Amino acid sequence: MKLSTKSRYGVRAMFDMAYHAGTLPAQIKDISRRQNISPRYLEQIFQDLKKAGLLNSRRGPQGGYSLARPAEEITVKDIVLAAEGELQLVNCVKGLRKSKDRKEGEEQPCQFDNRCVTQQIWANASKLLGDYFGTLSLKTLCDQAKEMGLEKELDHRFMYFI
Repeated sequence: MKLSTKSRYGVRAMFDMAYHAGTLPAQIKDISRRQNISPRYLEQIFQDLKKAGLLNSRRGPQGGYSLARPAEEITVKDIVLAAEGELQLVNCVKGLRKSKDRKEGEEQPCQFDNRCVTQQIWANASKLLGDYFGTLSLKTLCDQAKEMGLEKELDHRFMYFI
């Protein structure tokens, strides 16, 4: 399984905001520069994160994006689910729903749906991965960054000289 760039970049961008800006608004151009992610692509990712209630936005010269909740309350799982829509290692896991629970016209994801021993393996692995991602908050990532010695960049918009 490969996570899409949308979820990987979403996690990196949200970490960047938590680490470098904290509770202050962060601008796309700064996150883009630090994380080497296209600003246009970040805007697209941020729309999904905002829709999921993970980000707030504010217009204007002192505006930008900010975390909608404290860093310790936003998990990697929250970000991946906002970007991907679900957390399944393989498509056939979707088939574990009973036939009667499928929506009208929804196709069966696997020809061996509910008759395959490996389907349960992938379902369990997806659950374990989701549980693990749920234990990792943005604060956890910030703490790891500090231990690694990653320097925080000061935001010059909020620095005043006398």
